[in-house]
Amino acid sequence: MKIIRDKQVWGWAFYDWANSVFATVVIAGFFPVVFKQYWASELTTEQSTFWLGSANSIASLMIVVLAPLLGALADCAGIRKRLLLLFMLLGVVATMMFYTVPAGLWWLVLIAYVTGMLGFMGANVFYDALIVDVSRNQHIDKISGLGYGFGYLGGGILLALCVFMTEQPALFGFTQVMDVVLFSFVLTAIWWFVFSMPLAFWVTESRPVIVSKVSVSRVFSETARTFRHVLADKQIRIFLLAYWIYIDGVDTIIRMAVDYGLALGFDSGDLIIALLITQFVGFPAAILYSHIGDRIGTRRALFAGLIVYALITLWGYQMESVTEFYGLAIMIGLVQGGVQALSRSFYARMIPAERAAEYFGIYNMMGKAAAVLGPVLMGLIAVLTDNHRYSILSILVLFVLGMLLLMKVKDPVKVA
Repeated sequence: MKIIRDKQVWGWAFYDWANSVFATVVIAGFFPVVFKQYWASELTTEQSTFWLGSANSIASLMIVVLAPLLGALADCAGIRKRLLLLFMLLGVVATMMFYTVPAGLWWLVLIAYVTGMLGFMGANVFYDALIVDVSRNQHIDKISGLGYGFGYLGGGILLALCVFMTEQPALFGFTQVMDVVLFSFVLTAIWWFVFSMPLAFWVTESRPVIVSKVSVSRVFSETARTFRHVLADKQIRIFLLAYWIYIDGVDTIIRMAVDYGLALGFDSGDLIIALLITQFVGFPAAILYSHIGDRIGTRRALFAGLIVYALITLWGYQMESVTEFYGLAIMIGLVQGGVQALSRSFYARMIPAERAAEYFGIYNMMGKAAAVLGPVLMGLIAVLTDNHRYSILSILVLFVLGMLLLMKVKDPVKVA
């Protein structure tokens, strides 16, 4: 297949391989554990959950505000790739900083964490937009799935290495497990930077650079114009509303699953194994899911994934054993990458390619606006009810409402 021989496609997909280690090792893996047991050990479980959820929400809120403006700037100036690399560097430096924060300084590490999240999510605005530069319309589902598949594999490989290091610290010259875990954040930063280079050197933008014509007023006017176009297009408007609701559930499960498992009393090592299961199941599943979407229709495939997520929340509410947690990890791995990849390609077909960064700025704004509420909602319910099970059950309504709205959106036409 031609897309497999296209160096630009591989360069673009490798950025998912690069940055997904932040999502796996930091967001979903070690950071929640280290935050509770090392930086915030003097706080109660409910308090640490609240502050971690609040940090996730603050970072998301920053992207909500900045994403549309950054997208307009990127399209006006033709600097999508440059801004991606700038935000990547911000995230890399912040991740390196985790290693230097002493125990007990939970507020300081949360500042670094929010900064790293800003770099991670900000870069994704431009990464998503670059898909229109590296793909043709009829291959966009497959290319989007390839990116997510690479992300799951890369994130899983580094997480597996870091877990192995914690099991054999002396083999790597460490005397304490916590030193290994902290060093894992350094490895994450290095991996993220090094594997971003294929995108830096291989991917080119279709639009010329016109930096001299860009002004603050133009960025704001272009942003306002994009919002008017989005609001005027009923199909885009409804899809973004549906996406805003259901991706809240997806992102909240990604960010808070380990924290939820710890609150139920599961061992942190078992939770990391479950995360590894999700990563390695997610690698082939994301690629396969994109092919399923190509055959049965993107919207139908999205529906199937959201139904599975609804079942996951119900199972998570009554879950009792770590074996069940492993089962949930498999289910999440089967659909998580597919829902994310097909949402991106579904939306990419609906928007004008020449203004992709602006439109994806709004797309990411909607996703992160939802993520402002989800983690805080889980944290607040855990504190108010003193029962973490109610917090996971509240996520069910997001998937149901998302599916109801998605029913009103037509599948975009694929151009041959």
